[in-house]
Amino acid sequence: MVRVVALVSGFGWHVADLARAAKELGIDFEPVLFPRLTGRFDRNGPAVSSGGIDLSKADGVLVRMMPPGTLEQVVFRMDALHRLEASGVRLMNSPRAVETAVDKYLTLARLEQGGLPVPETWVGESADEALDAFERLGSDVVVKPLFGSEGRGLVRVSHREIAWRTFHALQRLGSVLYLQKFIHHPGYDYRVFVLGGRVLGAIRRTARQDEWRTNVAVGGTAESCRIDAKMESMSLEAARAVGAEMAGVDLLPDPSLNGLTILEVNAVPGWRALASATGVDVASELLFELRAARR
Repeated sequence: MVRVVALVSGFGWHVADLARAAKELGIDFEPVLFPRLTGRFDRNGPAVSSGGIDLSKADGVLVRMMPPGTLEQVVFRMDALHRLEASGVRLMNSPRAVETAVDKYLTLARLEQGGLPVPETWVGESADEALDAFERLGSDVVVKPLFGSEGRGLVRVSHREIAWRTFHALQRLGSVLYLQKFIHHPGYDYRVFVLGGRVLGAIRRTARQDEWRTNVAVGGTAESCRIDAKMESMSLEAARAVGAEMAGVDLLPDPSLNGLTILEVNAVPGWRALASATGVDVASELLFELRAARR
C-alpha cells in the first residue's frame, strides 16, 4: 500500500479532507505535526521523524503548511525537508519551491526574471527610504509582511503621516519593509490552482463591500470561473518560475497594464473555497498525483 505523510500545523478541515480522500483511494495516510520534526544520525543511519513516524520510509510527503516559528526553527524544518529529498523521498512541494514561495520578495524576483508581470514593489529596511519609495509609488501602497498568507497582516497606506509612523514602527521591530503600489482593481481577483503542470480549477474571489482584500479568509466570496488561454499560461509559468508542482496563483486585473498582474504564488495552498465553488475533489487529485509518481 502506498504511504503518504502530510506535514501539517494542525488537524483541521484540510487534514480531514485528505484522510477522506486517502481512504477512498486505498492510501495509507498519516498527518504529522511540523513542529515535532526530529533529525537523527546514529548507527541505524540517518532519519527524519515526527511523532515517532519515520518520514524517510514514506512513499510521498505532502507539505501542507509551514507554521510560524523562530529563524532557527524554520531553518531546521527546511533542512529536514532537504534531507528527506536527498534520501529519495518525493515531496510536494520540493523544499526549494517552499523556500521560494514563502518569501514574497524572492517570488517576485523569480516571476520578473521569467518575464511575468508583477506589481511595482519596493523592499528594504530603512523607514526613511521607504517613505521616499511611498511617494514614488503614488502615495498609495499596500504594506505586506515578507512572510504571510490569506491576506493577513496587509495594511493599505495612503497618507504620508501614517506612512511615516507605520514604516518607523516596523523598522523598530526589525521588520523588512515590503511596499507594493496599490492597484485600483475592480474588486475581484482570480485564484488558479495548478497541479502537476495543469490547471486543476479556478475561482473568482470578490471582496466584501467595505474591504479591498479579496481573500476568503478575510470575508471575500468565491465562485467558480472559466479562465482563458492567457490566464492558464500565466498561471503555469508562474508555478514553474518558483519550481512548484502544486501552487495557488493569484491573478489581479490591472487597468494600467490593460491585463493581469501576478500578486502571489502560494506553494502550500488551501483548497476549501476552490473545492466548494467548483466541485473539484482537490484532496483526491493531490494524493493521486503522489501515488501516480511512485509508479
